[in-house]
Amino acid sequence: MPYFYSDESKENEIYSLPDVWVTELTASEIAENYEDERYEFMKRPEFKLASMNNSVREKMIDAIIEENGITGGYCWCYCLPGCLPDSNWCGPFASVELAVADMRANIENYG
Repeated sequence: MPYFYSDESKENEIYSLPDVWVTELTASEIAENYEDERYEFMKRPEFKLASMNNSVREKMIDAIIEENGITGGYCWCYCLPGCLPDSNWCGPFASVELAVADMRANIENYG
């Protein structure tokens, strides 16, 4: 199951729903979430048409991945209990367990 509780004590409460989503993302999906990087790369002459041309956008995403050393992996984000994610992705991590451990270690920064 890709949903987890940010507070482990709520796992056994009958009316409690999970509030964290963990999923595996590719390097391209992670690069798509780097909004500041995308904005900066679109200022470059070779990527000015990235918002209108899919092949230019793909080349830009590949450049973001290469220049930032982005790899795929498991990422987590908060969501309203029982709903789809509504925060930025955190990660990537090598496994679901590492992603959940990071989320619970950093709960005070996001919750």
